[in-house]
Amino acid sequence: MARLTARFWIDAYLARLRVQDIPAFIVVHGDDTAGSILVKVNKLDGQATVYHRSYNLMEDTREWSILEQGHDREVDASIDRQRGYDPDIWVIEVEDRQGRHLLDQPGLS
Repeated sequence: MARLTARFWIDAYLARLRVQDIPAFIVVHGDDTAGSILVKVNKLDGQATVYHRSYNLMEDTREWSILEQGHDREVDASIDRQRGYDPDIWVIEVEDRQGRHLLDQPGLS
């Protein structure tokens, strides 16, 4: 089975967010082909959540799960730690007061 490159997935994700008028930005540019992706959802009230894709061994699927949630500074510190482990990582920041991220929609897992 062919795998999408990180850059292709990110471009498609950003396009999907634009259609819904949800602002999002590439904060950290990772490896174009195989970089891991973190999605930070900034609710613009000092609170944020960062999501990462994890592998569900029991169901043989990938799913988005919460890596860190809380004050924006704590979430940023968590992202910095992840960047220390993986220099090829991507960070996408979504800014939405309602906390919308679309990661639960079909085609984004």
